[in-house]
Amino acid sequence: AVRTMTPSASESVARQIVDRIAAHPRLRLLGITGPPGTGKSTVCALVARGLDERGIEVAGIVPMDGFHLSNAVLHALGRADRKGAPDTFDVDGYCEILRRVRRAEGTVFAPEYRRDMHEPIAASVAIAPRGIVLTEGNYLGVDLPRWRDVRGLLDELVFIDTDRTELVRRLVERHKQHGRRTDEAAHWVRTVDSDNIDLVCAAAGRADFTVRA
Repeated sequence: AVRTMTPSASESVARQIVDRIAAHPRLRLLGITGPPGTGKSTVCALVARGLDERGIEVAGIVPMDGFHLSNAVLHALGRADRKGAPDTFDVDGYCEILRRVRRAEGTVFAPEYRRDMHEPIAASVAIAPRGIVLTEGNYLGVDLPRWRDVRGLLDELVFIDTDRTELVRRLVERHKQHGRRTDEAAHWVRTVDSDNIDLVCAAAGRADFTVRA
């Protein structure tokens, strides 16, 4: 007998999202959220591919991480040791890009975050005036000043629910891959990522639907 490969968790999540969106493909802005370590960027890329395979036009992906404040600014503000927290992003800039995308007056250029450089790079992503725009990030649904504006700009918001033990494991490995020792990685997860996980999970009810990773 021929054995078929079991689809990965990310592929399963992406397929559920694509199935839902394919039922009403005329929306403009689709948000994908979940706590740190969920694999949102991977899922987002798979959703974009899945929609394209269904013949649904995708305008591009706007990553929330592209709106990280630069390391120099974070150091100047005394926030470098909390990088990734809600107040370490240019949320107003993010909302403005989403508004421009909604107006669809032409191509919009958005920034992206380069993990190899640990810095955002301006005007790295071109978003077409037609098609579905995907955006992903931790804080798309949180009910905080200024951040809550994001939710109102999205036509649909998906929350990816992931086991917390698995999140912690992934985050420790991610930090180690980016140069931290195991003890440093574990400390960062306990002191920074854990609070962000709590914040994002508390806002899960603001999403239109939830998929389980």
